[in-house]
Amino acid sequence: MNIKSLLLGSAAALIAVSGARAADAVVVAEPEPAEYVKICDVYGAGYFYIPGTETCLRIGGYIRYDIGVGEVNGHTDVRDRMGDGLNDTYHKLARFALKTWTGQETELGTLKTYTETRFNFKDGWDDDAGSSTSLNFAWMQLGGFRVGKDETAFQTFIGYAGNVIDDDLVVDGPYDTNVIQYYFDAGNGFSAVVSLEEGSGADTIDSYVPHVVGGLKYTQGWGAISGVVAYDSNYEEVTGKVRLDVNVNEALSLWVMGGYGSADDNGFAPGGHDFYKKWDGNWAVWGGGTYKFNEKTSFNAQAAYDEGKKLALVANVSYAVVPGFTVTAEVDYVNEASSIYHPVSDDAFGGVLRFQRDF
Repeated sequence: MNIKSLLLGSAAALIAVSGARAADAVVVAEPEPAEYVKICDVYGAGYFYIPGTETCLRIGGYIRYDIGVGEVNGHTDVRDRMGDGLNDTYHKLARFALKTWTGQETELGTLKTYTETRFNFKDGWDDDAGSSTSLNFAWMQLGGFRVGKDETAFQTFIGYAGNVIDDDLVVDGPYDTNVIQYYFDAGNGFSAVVSLEEGSGADTIDSYVPHVVGGLKYTQGWGAISGVVAYDSNYEEVTGKVRLDVNVNEALSLWVMGGYGSADDNGFAPGGHDFYKKWDGNWAVWGGGTYKFNEKTSFNAQAAYDEGKKLALVANVSYAVVPGFTVTAEVDYVNEASSIYHPVSDDAFGGVLRFQRDF
């Protein structure tokens, strides 16, 4: 036997053994990937099915940091730590807001919930400085029927006063209340709401008769026209607002709103009343708009005036640095002219720089 024959024999033996082992090998199936989260796209982006249920859940919120300066937005006449007099300084607010949405289809319509809890930290110059927590929304809705903690339909149905930070320098109404509401959507642009409300604080109802809000809205591609009427059961006062929104083009949108209340005082003033009419005098007007320079940058402005001769002008530029992170720089001006509400005419300026991360 020569070396060549030995090598050929060895190779043949190795091939035979390898073939035998291959025939006897056990094939192990790869594990199937586990589906930990099942996406639910019925109600929009971000929802997923709660495991073992037909309920879709979305979790979101934002983190916000505001820096305020000036007479309108900062702190004035604060005591100097060294005892040398009074100073002006910043007003700062940090907030974490946690939001949840749920949706589920039932034989009686869509069952929805919404919650929003805010965790705040204010600087030390406020009366309510330091940490605070508030439950701003906690409602459930089946079809058009909604109950729970919400903001009054006097605000939510007609829309808030513009895309500025200080949209209520001339106050256009209250916010927090418990509600029993019914929403109707005709599907052709017409919608309506009836809301039975409890009020809050000093404006909480004092009997079994609720505050009542009713509203109508017509929405089309060009914009919307809407109106709300509210009845304060404590003082038997009536307040209303009407609003027109116009989409001029893809870049420019404009709006104007007017309010009138039977109470001629201010709901915030000593001796004042009415949960819904918070401006001075019987009437007030608001107006403004948004111009989008591009996908990242927009300019927002608002002007407001009431019968008490209070004038407010607000403007800002909002810039989306990256998706979900926005920086807004705003300037504010308020003039409280000499009137029965403000005996001495006074001007005030201010500004806010806001950083916000939405998720």
